[in-house]
Amino acid sequence: MVSLDLVTGKNLAAEKSGPDHAASSSFARTDLVGLDRAEIQKLLVSLGLDDKEARMRTRQLWNWIYVNGITDFEKMSNVSKATRELFLANFSLKRPEVISEQVSSDGTRKWLFRFKDPANPNLPPVDVETVYIPEPSRGTLCVSSQVGCTLTCSFCHTGTQRLVRNLSAGEIVGQVLMARELLGDFPGGTRPVNGLVPRGETRAITNIVMMGMGEPLYNFENVKNAMLIFSDGDGLSISKRRITLSTSGVVPQIEATGKETGVMLAISLHAVNDELRNKLVPINKKWPIKELLLACKNYPGVSNARRITFEYVMLKGVNDSDADARELVRLLANIPAKINLIPFNPWPGSPYECSDWETIERFSDIVNKAGYASPVRTPRGRDIFAACGQLKSESERLSKKKRDALSGA
Repeated sequence: MVSLDLVTGKNLAAEKSGPDHAASSSFARTDLVGLDRAEIQKLLVSLGLDDKEARMRTRQLWNWIYVNGITDFEKMSNVSKATRELFLANFSLKRPEVISEQVSSDGTRKWLFRFKDPANPNLPPVDVETVYIPEPSRGTLCVSSQVGCTLTCSFCHTGTQRLVRNLSAGEIVGQVLMARELLGDFPGGTRPVNGLVPRGETRAITNIVMMGMGEPLYNFENVKNAMLIFSDGDGLSISKRRITLSTSGVVPQIEATGKETGVMLAISLHAVNDELRNKLVPINKKWPIKELLLACKNYPGVSNARRITFEYVMLKGVNDSDADARELVRLLANIPAKINLIPFNPWPGSPYECSDWETIERFSDIVNKAGYASPVRTPRGRDIFAACGQLKSESERLSKKKRDALSGA
């Protein structure tokens, strides 16, 4: 395992950032990262540009931000000096600060990214973890949507951290931009030599999963806006079939996710009856299995070509019996689905153990024979606590009194 401390050693964020990355200013500039085209165009019109020029400048900004990955307006070579100065005076292109990077023995990378609160710069910064999982022909980025989590799923390390706050659309997109920069995924970038990263013409990041810290559907608007930027064909251009949102079961937002984003859906199921799921995934008390599966059956666009992934963590002696496997198959009847079996990834203080490999294989065989694809997810990044269910940061929730004091309220 290679571990790099980018704070006490080389300050990667400051070195790569350019003037718009972090510099404090006596005035508030609007961060363009995470805004959609209409919002950017409206800002340009407010600065005195007519509609035609505002549309043109919006296209230019979009291309430079998301195709070329700039953090410095001066690099916009097809834009006049006067216009670049206008952008610099009014806008910023923020990226997170890189606190640390760890590289697992299997090539998985985990970054600790730090963000200032976009609504209140006086509040302490917050940290989130973002994970890159490379394979020879593709690379998957696991993105966080919240700092901490409210769900307290008993097998998940993130659930032991109280929710600090939602991430903005810009902070969600910023994780992808910073990861692409660090992986040499923008034009002129250099791929890191340590760790497995796709080579040649293959992009380093080909897939995005909203499976990091937090429950994405409890931050729906920001997550939706970020995913629409991910999939924009004139920008980051990640196919919607290569973007997956994982939810523990926020039923009222599932239909809207399909209608408004068109991305793939994954469900953290983990149990086949309400009694057990209430313990493992407490949100089940609010929206039990029957309601959750009905929402999945009606998910917009679901078909045999666009199946829902059901995630099922394998917990020794808890949910891994042959009877559990048969009940899982029965529950998912008539839902186009695949079942992703996840060997439990341990973390300090966890009350669970991973199922024996023989048990996992038997469970998988039962599901396969019923006609469902049931790949067993290979644990990645366990040695750096980057695997599924292991993410957590040290950011703490502040009391309202302390937040008001720091805000000057």
